[in-house]
Amino acid sequence: MPSIVECVPNISEGRNKDIIDAVTGEIEKVPGVNLLDVDPGEDTNRTVITFVGDPDGVVEAALLVIAKAAELIDLNKHQGAHARMGATDVCPFVPVSGVTMDDCVELANRLGKRVGEELGIPVYLYEYAASRPERRNLADCRAGEFEGLKAREGIEKWKPDFGPFKFGNAGATAISARDFLIAWNINLNTRNSKLASRIANRLREKGYARMDPDNPKKFLRDDDGNVIFTPGKFKGVKAVGWYIDKYKQAQISCNLINYHISPPHLVFDEACKQAEQFGIRITGSELVGVIPLEAMRQAGVYFLKKQGVITGVNEEEIIRTAVQSMGLDQLAPFDPGKNIIEYMISKPGRLASMKITEFIDELASDSPAPGGGSVAALCGGLSAALASMVANLTHGKKGYTKYDDIMDEMAVKAQEMKAKLVDYVDRDTDAFNRVMDAMRMPKKTEEQQAAREAAIDEANRGATLVPFEVLSFMPEVVKLARTAAEFGNRNLTPDAGVAGLTAALAARGATYNVRVNLQGLPDDDFSRGLKEDSDRILKEVDDAAAEIRQIIEKRLWE
Repeated sequence: MPSIVECVPNISEGRNKDIIDAVTGEIEKVPGVNLLDVDPGEDTNRTVITFVGDPDGVVEAALLVIAKAAELIDLNKHQGAHARMGATDVCPFVPVSGVTMDDCVELANRLGKRVGEELGIPVYLYEYAASRPERRNLADCRAGEFEGLKAREGIEKWKPDFGPFKFGNAGATAISARDFLIAWNINLNTRNSKLASRIANRLREKGYARMDPDNPKKFLRDDDGNVIFTPGKFKGVKAVGWYIDKYKQAQISCNLINYHISPPHLVFDEACKQAEQFGIRITGSELVGVIPLEAMRQAGVYFLKKQGVITGVNEEEIIRTAVQSMGLDQLAPFDPGKNIIEYMISKPGRLASMKITEFIDELASDSPAPGGGSVAALCGGLSAALASMVANLTHGKKGYTKYDDIMDEMAVKAQEMKAKLVDYVDRDTDAFNRVMDAMRMPKKTEEQQAAREAAIDEANRGATLVPFEVLSFMPEVVKLARTAAEFGNRNLTPDAGVAGLTAALAARGATYNVRVNLQGLPDDDFSRGLKEDSDRILKEVDDAAAEIRQIIEKRLWE
């Protein structure tokens, strides 16, 4: 698994395209770093920039962004609706894959040190990277905004973590390691920002200030004089109400700092309930930047369940449901390829993206790959897809409603297995190509021969593991076919039968490929273990497939 880190610097410029382009252009200078999204806001006068890459590359790109922003942005001249204290206001690191939160904390410290020493910009660390508890919350680090920075100088509690204790035109930058933050606005059918704030206060973790029952115009305070707050509905949610002139409507601007605890679909539903109490309607919502695929899946499944329909549908339908249910396309089109981070990082494989006729033509050509391994994986995916079809056409049908829970669970699992196996259509071909690349390595010297032999051995082992992994999926897939045959709509009996046949075919085809690849490997523990495991799994699938045939033939011939 490659090490991928996301970085989301927010610069205090959302109106001057030349400045925004100059800053984001710095990212494209760094190899291995991909600019995913640039989201400027005219009213907030702020741009959210999102890029991903390997840890070292992301740190370098972030340094270049902060340097260029400091060069081009003068906070003395900045006005906007969003709180800010720096030309680059915040710069968080977010673990995506192959890295931990601790790794991102180390990156935040590394960048902070370089920003302070090389650029002379004061740095405050917040969230998981915070050097002290009182700096964990960004709002506390940013208190007083840019205009209040001068008053901090010389006061020990405000000493930056890195850089000089003196603030210039670029202000200060807050750097962090944090969970994936979903920046998201909920749209209201009003221009009244005060009403938007009231709803926001009931959603956010901090809540709303309690009024003194003896004097409704004053806040209730504790013995130390601090305003007492009633906590809001959601932990890990920051929210404010504001009016956006561009859209001629008020919004609830939300930062979901832990969507696992407080996912957008629950916040949206609660916002609808709260808005109704004020005579307001929610008209939709607006994503700022990108969102994890998991959050969109959770939302889609949640709204499908509310509709009382089966949730085991394809990913495209789940995402479409989430977009429509939360009105994510009200103000601008929601493009999964540009708004969902996983879709932006990894694209479907070449073979998986082909039309059926194109794939068959490629298969029929004189190229050795794709071959039987890819076809075996495809057969496994077809088996899972047929099981999902049976589930979807059984769920909710008269005479079969007692199986609705079984069908829903089966469809969800079938969709998951389908996606995995389709991915292996390309993985098998890629593994074969790596073997061929290793065999083409030079072998003139003893060192080259040794390197070539080692590369061939490693590639052969990888090429053996890929079909073995396909085989290892098949007991679960054939179980789905068995469920389809036993409980599915009788009109779909042939489809369940074909699901069983293609599962058995996929398992045997994968086993053939394991065996042929093992012939190129030494007879060691690795090879013997794969032989034993593949034989055991193949027998398990064959036995299950035989039972499915008996069920199918009894249904069709009785």
